[in-house]
Amino acid sequence: MNSSVPVASRPYSAWPYRLALLTACATFPLLFIGGLVTSKGAGLAVPDWPTTFGYNMFLYPWSKMVGGIFYEHSHRLAGSLVGLCTIFLALALCFKEPRRWMRWLGIAALVMVVAQGVLGGLRVVLLQQTLAIIHASVAQAFFALVVVLAVLTSPEWRGEIKEPHIEDNGKLLRLSVITAGMIYLQVIFGAVLRHTGERLDLHLVFALLVMVHVLLLAARVMGAHWSYPKLVRPAGILAALLVMQLLLGAASYFGKYTTLWRLPAEGVVYITTIHLAMGALMLVTALVLTLRVLRRSRAKELAPARGILREQPSL
Repeated sequence: MNSSVPVASRPYSAWPYRLALLTACATFPLLFIGGLVTSKGAGLAVPDWPTTFGYNMFLYPWSKMVGGIFYEHSHRLAGSLVGLCTIFLALALCFKEPRRWMRWLGIAALVMVVAQGVLGGLRVVLLQQTLAIIHASVAQAFFALVVVLAVLTSPEWRGEIKEPHIEDNGKLLRLSVITAGMIYLQVIFGAVLRHTGERLDLHLVFALLVMVHVLLLAARVMGAHWSYPKLVRPAGILAALLVMQLLLGAASYFGKYTTLWRLPAEGVVYITTIHLAMGALMLVTALVLTLRVLRRSRAKELAPARGILREQPSL
């Protein structure tokens, strides 16, 4: 890093945004694979860590990746890919990002992905369900953080705010923050249910609360801010994801806990895993909407800072 050039005056680089997108795109399939590992009961198919049956993890023969080993070892390899992407993202933010707090967020993402890898390994070594729940919850939080980094480094965030200041920004912002928070709590309760088979009641209660808040948020955006496409689009996507999530949740419930709808075990596995992935998409969509509301509610405050970021691209 060239210390003679103040960080705030360095030319803008597109690399943090590109790497944030790449890391997010690599993380979402990892969530899905992790869900399959849990749904198929393959979490302990590989009994050692960080090795795989004594092999270096990256040298384990493909011919031996069968059954549950295929899912668990694939999960480890995909996690390693995400870790590598996060290293490059953190470096890009540290060397190319003019905002100090963004550089700290990049470091936080790196610390989180390392901690996530250790949690996954300890889950195998110590055989603790609590660690599995924490591992699942941190995975969703990491995905959310990477998506936030992608939004904050995007060309949209650096550009001019063309829409006028939002008048009811306080109410809309509070509602969007609460909605995102409740979705994440629902994700945690879902992890508890998946790994222990307990607290279905809590998961169902929060499903109702999330539904109410998402509908209220979508109704407020569509009703009072229909001329703001940057808000309407994520609100509409969030409402659509809610409908699909409710249908998947109902299918999972009837398939696992009742005899009203008998599904093949493989079908239940994929329904519950897609349900998990859909929850992740709901969480990041709610966060994108929250960030856009925040940006427009603080348009006047952010105006001076835009001068720093509107440099000619250095690609």
